[in-house]
Amino acid sequence: MTDYFAFYGLPESFRPDEAALKRLYYAKSRETHPDFHATSSPDNQAEMLRQATLNTDAYRTLAHPDQRMAYLLRQHGLLEEGKHEALPPDFLMDVMDLNEQLMELETTPDPTLHAAVAAEVTNLADTLEAGIEPLLAGYATLPADHRPAALQQIRTYYLKKRYLLRIQQQLATFAARS
Repeated sequence: MTDYFAFYGLPESFRPDEAALKRLYYAKSRETHPDFHATSSPDNQAEMLRQATLNTDAYRTLAHPDQRMAYLLRQHGLLEEGKHEALPPDFLMDVMDLNEQLMELETTPDPTLHAAVAAEVTNLADTLEAGIEPLLAGYATLPADHRPAALQQIRTYYLKKRYLLRIQQQLATFAARS
């Protein structure tokens, strides 16, 4: 997998300088745009097209916080596409009540229960976000030997966040039905 941070000459970070990222994307776009290489050799044209595609893929990935997080976790072998990732048992116990309430909402729409579950999910997501933010913000400055443990914590956060997002999507589906 291509190292998108190296491609832009940026340090690996969960919170990169977004303005610098955008400037680098536009600069590479100008460098590699196929129209500027129309008279060059076919090999050079093909390489510029490959570079332009890589630039677009890299920017789209790094500019979006969730995609960037998944990308970094995959880069470090902590997230595999298509593989079911196990959630921590303590988290599953915490959300067991939510799952039971979701099953109840699926069979019996109840606006009051729906609002209560939605508020609880939002609260859980906000608490998760607040707890991980200092680690995300400080990751780039961590010593190399501290990064593996930090990445494990970020992976756990990412899996929990995805789980809560699925609950929010179910709630939205139930709300649309009623």
